[in-house]
Amino acid sequence: MTTDLEEVLGDIRACRACAGALPHTPRPVVRVFPETRLLICGQAPGRRVHESGLPFTDPSGDRLRDWMGVDYETFYADRRIGVAAQAFCYPGTAPQGGDYPPPPRCAELWRPQLMAALPEMELTLLVGGYAQAWALGERVKRNMTETVRAWRDYAPGLLVLPHPSWRNTAWLRKNPWFETEVVPYLRERVRAILDYPQENGPRSGTAGLGQA
Repeated sequence: MTTDLEEVLGDIRACRACAGALPHTPRPVVRVFPETRLLICGQAPGRRVHESGLPFTDPSGDRLRDWMGVDYETFYADRRIGVAAQAFCYPGTAPQGGDYPPPPRCAELWRPQLMAALPEMELTLLVGGYAQAWALGERVKRNMTETVRAWRDYAPGLLVLPHPSWRNTAWLRKNPWFETEVVPYLRERVRAILDYPQENGPRSGTAGLGQA
């Protein structure tokens, strides 16, 4: 298994393993760097991200950035922030609405190689139930709400978040503890990571995550 990040990213972007299963030409979207210390692991790109090739360029991204306490420019300019979803390609829209679930094959193929090539990792955000179920395995709770409510069980290397989609607005209203407990902790962690000098080594307690 190679640990050269540029080689891994080149292989990911050239991947066509799901070409026959997707309703469109595969376009893997991943954005990480050797300096990445905070990795955002969502579920899969949506249609707008598939078209732009840039992760979280949609209202979900706006809400996520608000939770993190970073602006648009910082989110994309600071190489300490990376984005690598569970699946790198847009899975398509289901007839009943919403996107299809992320195919597990993508993470099985690429996640171990990608994580091995990111030695500076401190924190991985697991965004959404599919990403949490895949990464946490037997540690995941009965449903997404219970998993996020138990966020302290996975800290400090992991932080579980609901998906920031507008579809979860009702969930946020029903669960105000998320914005009073989890969001302040998230902002504190993000602030600490981004304020830490890039030229120094990683902090103690670096996250070791084989699956994110």
